[in-house]
Amino acid sequence: MEMRRINAGKLRAIGYDAKERTLRVEFDDGNAIDYAGVGNETWRRFSTASSSAMWSFYRDNIEEEFHGKRGRAGTSSASSRAALEDLFKAPDAET
Repeated sequence: MEMRRINAGKLRAIGYDAKERTLRVEFDDGNAIDYAGVGNETWRRFSTASSSAMWSFYRDNIEEEFHGKRGRAGTSSASSRAALEDLFKAPDAET
């Protein structure tokens, strides 16, 4: 699912899978919620709302209307840091 970065209240990214009818919302604290059964019209209205109206739309039309499954957004910072350290690690000196 392709995520779109936003800055609306506590929301930081949103994405939608039309085939699965799943909406993913990522928050500024690193948490994410996947909502099942979200229709195209709800996604369209949510994704095209102004940033000032998006948080209210989320609270009124998504959070209260759909069942969400909590998770984490992206990868953890610890694993991301380890991957970067591995990438930039100095090569071992030969003796």
